[in-house]
Amino acid sequence: MKYFVTGGAGFIGSAYVRGLLNGSGGHSVECVTVFDAFTYAGNLHNLSNCSEDPRLQIVNGNICNSEDIARALPGHDVIVHFAAESHVDRSIASSSIFMSTNVLGTHQMLESAMLFDIPTFVHISTDEVYGSIDFGSWNELEPLLPNSPYASSKASSDLVARSYFKTFGLDVRITRCSNNFGPFQFPEKVIPLFITNLIDNKKVPLYGDGLNVRDWLHVDDHCRGIDLVVNKGMAGEIYNIGGGTEMNNRELTSLILEKFNYSDEMIEHVPDRMGHDRRYSVDWSKISSSLGYQPTKDISSSIDDLIQWYQNNESWWRPLKGQS
Repeated sequence: MKYFVTGGAGFIGSAYVRGLLNGSGGHSVECVTVFDAFTYAGNLHNLSNCSEDPRLQIVNGNICNSEDIARALPGHDVIVHFAAESHVDRSIASSSIFMSTNVLGTHQMLESAMLFDIPTFVHISTDEVYGSIDFGSWNELEPLLPNSPYASSKASSDLVARSYFKTFGLDVRITRCSNNFGPFQFPEKVIPLFITNLIDNKKVPLYGDGLNVRDWLHVDDHCRGIDLVVNKGMAGEIYNIGGGTEMNNRELTSLILEKFNYSDEMIEHVPDRMGHDRRYSVDWSKISSSLGYQPTKDISSSIDDLIQWYQNNESWWRPLKGQS
């Protein structure tokens, strides 16, 4: 199979590409084209361990530019569409690029898929499109009630993608994941931010009362779920992908502090984020029962591994800290 991976040099996209080329999916991979604009979060170093693989092609291109896409897309079997602006705080400070990239860029990719007869389009989304939930978990039939500019841009792109299945019959599949963590994550995100701060003996910033709840999903588990959707999923279907580990931000902070043998004195309480959703929780029973997905990564041992990874890869993250 020939894969066209937008945003393939970003955190989740690069993990997916590394998995494809390392054979973790257990199926034939003829070629992988990484199509990335290499903005602040796109990094060639994320692909360093597979850069010599002859099946890998890296293209510097913008998903909003039809000419860039036309030069690289024809002949592929599937588009796996990761490319997106993704940080909520950045969307609050400046929402225009989120609307342009996430909505118009997704539209352009769908148009290009139609133009060049690409058989399958897998759109990677987020649980944030559902909004906040006090009790229980969202299934794939829940209404979309996004609360941040980032979440609203992703919800909009989901609806555009769905419309290409309903109107044109394009084989579109949508995944919605919970909060990812893992190596090569840009250090503006909470887990790498806290780990890298503590490596430098700096305090960690905790929003509000710290009781906002998230379900944590290791990026490797997420990529395995995506791979199942690519290879076994059904056209027009939506699949939630969860990690099975819910905790509030205060609990997460305590876990990371404990790993460093630090106490609460290393917490810096900061004003809450505007529109900060209280709780996310996805019901991922559909992908489990229909495709056989199960998360495998334990968060406590994964945090141990991550601390070691960030300690061993300071040359990767230190130049990025000033951009976060």
